[in-house]
Amino acid sequence: MNTIEVRNLKKTFVTKKAGKGFWGKLFVRTRVEKHAVDDISFDIKEGEAVALIGPNGAGKSTTIKMLSGILFPTSGEIKVLGLTPSKHRVKLSYQLGSVFGQKEQLWIHLSPIDNFKFFGVLYDIKKAELRERITELAALFEINEFINQPVKSLSLGQRMRCEMVASLLHKPKVLFFDEPTIGLDPLAKDTLRKLIKKINKELDTTILFTSHDVGDIEEICKRVIIINNGKIVLDDSMKNLKYHYLGKKIIKVKMKEVVKINLPAGVELVTQNDTNYELEADLSLITIDKVIDLFPKDKLADISILSTPLEEIIKEIYTQGLKS
Repeated sequence: MNTIEVRNLKKTFVTKKAGKGFWGKLFVRTRVEKHAVDDISFDIKEGEAVALIGPNGAGKSTTIKMLSGILFPTSGEIKVLGLTPSKHRVKLSYQLGSVFGQKEQLWIHLSPIDNFKFFGVLYDIKKAELRERITELAALFEINEFINQPVKSLSLGQRMRCEMVASLLHKPKVLFFDEPTIGLDPLAKDTLRKLIKKINKELDTTILFTSHDVGDIEEICKRVIIINNGKIVLDDSMKNLKYHYLGKKIIKVKMKEVVKINLPAGVELVTQNDTNYELEADLSLITIDKVIDLFPKDKLADISILSTPLEEIIKEIYTQGLKS
């Protein structure tokens, strides 16, 4: 069963550009169209955790705003939980939750518990049910220690856990995360990632996740949709994404002295620093043994072979999207 269905979605922003020169700036206006989202289609199944990623300005935020009903599409069709967001925004809001790493939804002068009571009223949650829900989530996210302190006195990690609780009070079926781990220290980041995975697994909540942190994507999501210039340039599972690029290896070689090597087809010298060499090998064109044979064995000090980092894979896909 699909929770989200998107078909041929487009969003075009129209602006006016002033002409050149004094009179041009006063009287000339040229219509300029910006295709923020350009004919994209995808489905997200119930309980899936999907990363929607891309460089700044790629169309991620615009897409999420249309999915939540904040923006109306120029054309195309969207169904979220069987509803059209632009027509049923209020009804749909009771089924959606969101957490933004750079935008607070909690009132900072209130305590988390007071914020939760406020959100309970907004979502028409009965008092007894709300108390039970707060108790359950406060224990899950381990916030009882500071639940009565003003939000402004909390650390970023503590605040983000409270933001998570606030987004889950009304038991949403879909959660939108926009860089929720930004600015967190490694320990807090790891804690939040585990909690998001737990929500996805135990509550079967559908998650759409945006982040520039590759660690977030690898840890939380099993599927990746990469968008660039308003178009989808890749939609695949994390497993297939990595497998597709296993054909490339990073080979780091340390020699006892500087040597000259002749690079055959399929091998690229990434960096050389004195006796340290880093090469990228395309294994569809050359074997690892032949790459190693490029270096004299008697002068070899150390060698390591690594898969291409996911961050580099994604950068390459971004570049492909820019060229297409």
